[in-house]
Amino acid sequence: MSTVFTTRTLNLATGTKETVADITDDCAAFLREVTNGGDGLLNVFVPHATAGIAIIETGAGSDDDLLAALGDLLPADDRWRHQHGSRGHGRDHVLPAFVPPHATLPVVDGRLALGTWQSVCFVDTNRDNPERQVRLSFLG
Repeated sequence: MSTVFTTRTLNLATGTKETVADITDDCAAFLREVTNGGDGLLNVFVPHATAGIAIIETGAGSDDDLLAALGDLLPADDRWRHQHGSRGHGRDHVLPAFVPPHATLPVVDGRLALGTWQSVCFVDTNRDNPERQVRLSFLG
């Protein structure tokens, strides 16, 4: 039995607004290159203190609903002790407690084994950092 471990970094330009970016196609492209059609695990990791990874439905309003829910739960106001950056930036540092900075996903026959409506999404409420990274690692 051989073990393959490969990592790649995605660079994302998120701009200066809150975003939910669907990176499912990027994950699938990475797996096509590295899995040789095999089974394993894909780890998706955000090396940032103010962003996360969510597995949600996109395109039907759920991505906007997620941002609205995070806005209700973590308002961008002056209540936060961590106050450098734009107004309400402290809430960005709390975000990873609710939207974790990682996800580990099953890979079967070289493809993500997601449910019908599931997508892999990068969630970023931090308007101060328009350039982000996501690390993809395959173990199979």
